[in-house]
Amino acid sequence: MARITSVDIYAIALPLLRPFIIAYDTFREMPTILVRLETDEGIVGYGEATPDEHVTGETYWSTIEVIKHHLGPAVLGENPFSIERIHEKMNQKVKGVPAAKAAIDIACHDLMGKLAGQPLYRLLGGPSHDKLVIPYVMSILAPEVMAEEAKAAVAEGYRTLKLKVGTDVSTDIARVQAVREAVGPAIRLRVDVNQGWGYTAETLQALKHLKASGIDWIEQPVHADDLDGMADIRSKTTIPVMVDEGLLGDKEMRQIIQKNAADWINIKLMKCGGLYPAVRLIHQAEMARIRTQIGSMVESAVATAAGAHLSLAKKNVWSNEMVGPRMFAKDVAAFPIEGDCIKLSESPGLGIDVNEELLTVLTRFHVKLA
Repeated sequence: MARITSVDIYAIALPLLRPFIIAYDTFREMPTILVRLETDEGIVGYGEATPDEHVTGETYWSTIEVIKHHLGPAVLGENPFSIERIHEKMNQKVKGVPAAKAAIDIACHDLMGKLAGQPLYRLLGGPSHDKLVIPYVMSILAPEVMAEEAKAAVAEGYRTLKLKVGTDVSTDIARVQAVREAVGPAIRLRVDVNQGWGYTAETLQALKHLKASGIDWIEQPVHADDLDGMADIRSKTTIPVMVDEGLLGDKEMRQIIQKNAADWINIKLMKCGGLYPAVRLIHQAEMARIRTQIGSMVESAVATAAGAHLSLAKKNVWSNEMVGPRMFAKDVAAFPIEGDCIKLSESPGLGIDVNEELLTVLTRFHVKLA
């Protein structure tokens, strides 16, 4: 029976093709942490932690330290198939820190697939969808600049655009209206505020103006901890409402269901702790008739592949945003995107080949536990 015998931690930063601008931050590169687990049989699995201090309270360096001192030692000697036991051990060691736990979880799932000789989506339930379509994600820019970028994205073949907004409401309305006018009525638009509007009244005013723009949903317009506000907005608009930053794990999921606070939830492996807890959230949402999207913290091919396998396997995942690899100038592995569709391979586990030479070049800090 396979046992995990070593844990490698790689602190890296991936260069972005262009700055990524959202309501609460601007990223010019994406700091991330890769975890490499190896078994006594020489099988290797990769995982990833992409922490966001604005969402889960984890920083880049705190994540490295918690894996180094707590989660990495906890997983040594374990069978990667004992995923419930591994999560229980991690939870006993440290409360919270979901991105750090996601790195271990994803690496264990990669090992499971490789040990079973199966692509990960088959271990998660088999294919539930014929294809995985991704949106084009747009940073916050001037309305006329976003309109031109939207036209270029549509010319490249994208049929769905996700617009980042969250500054002042009037300019955000102009952004959405400019993009809709530029691309016409057939292109799907999704609007993500990233908590930027903050208050219910502002959101309801904005949605009155945005109704004519035909958006698929409004995502996290108010503060993450204001589920009452989300419920109020949902009760007063016909535009679907999505909770993102307001959902971390089971506690928030129960509250969302109790308060009728969402039509959609955005599940991110970095917010909930990996694939194992994400599956639980998907099933809870399905019972409550809430649709789910698998989102991304703009992750490398490693965590992106994990999210894509989950998206393919679960019927209640209606949308995914596995767009990270499209945003990087360099990545640790090739990721199979053709046009606006993900084409997962039949290779075991995550189905990607990490370029270990490039990983060495990108690494700023390396720790090995054995």
